[in-house]
Amino acid sequence: MTGSEPVVLIERRDEIVRVVLNRPHARNGVNLAMCLELRRTFEMFDSDPGVRAVFLGANGPAFCAGADLKERIGKDEAWVRRRRQASFAAYEAIERCAKPVIAVIDGPVVGAGGEIAMSCDFVVASTATTFRWPEPHWGTVGATQRLQRVIGKRHAKELLYTDRVMTAGEAHRLGLVTRLVEPPELGAEEARIASAITLAPALAIELTKQAIDLGGETDLDRGIRIEMAAIERNLSDGSWRAGVSRFAGATDSEQQKE
Repeated sequence: MTGSEPVVLIERRDEIVRVVLNRPHARNGVNLAMCLELRRTFEMFDSDPGVRAVFLGANGPAFCAGADLKERIGKDEAWVRRRRQASFAAYEAIERCAKPVIAVIDGPVVGAGGEIAMSCDFVVASTATTFRWPEPHWGTVGATQRLQRVIGKRHAKELLYTDRVMTAGEAHRLGLVTRLVEPPELGAEEARIASAITLAPALAIELTKQAIDLGGETDLDRGIRIEMAAIERNLSDGSWRAGVSRFAGATDSEQQKE
């Protein structure tokens, strides 16, 4: 592995894209270059009409060992501040991507790796996955916002205060992991999810994501208005007719088999 190799790989097959963290020699520790590349990559796919879904994985035995603290040696506070801002911008680009973004995780997830995973729409993990948020024990502050929103304030405090390793099973019970599979099944599960997403009209999926995300920031009354606005946009596009026809055809076919 040399410094000239890309820190993020892009694998594209038709409408499905895989974004792969590619610093296995550093257990995919997040450095400035990776932050900048993740932001650029997800901003690019956000506006690409040919992309239906993005899966985020990693090369090597660890999904991500957290921030690469070695790059901070010899740097001043201003540099560290800019570096942290770059990481926040990367997480935001993942989170705001209009396409479904699914984290596919196998192995240890530490600190910033958890932030990357939580920025995705949901997480598919193998039973071999573990999670840690050691930021306070590294003498810094991090994971104080997304983590509590995903698993609750008290669970977030306990994990951050103690630097305890959380198993994939516990993460699944707390809602951090949405689907839990055995390691050999991870690739097949990713393929099943990709196939399911591409069956739906692209605009309907995009508007669904947008409505959920915007609605989660307000009360139910305003959330319903957000959904109605999404419905109006979907109706004006006309692609909903194909979805209804496909559903009706599938229902007729099932009835004929009975």
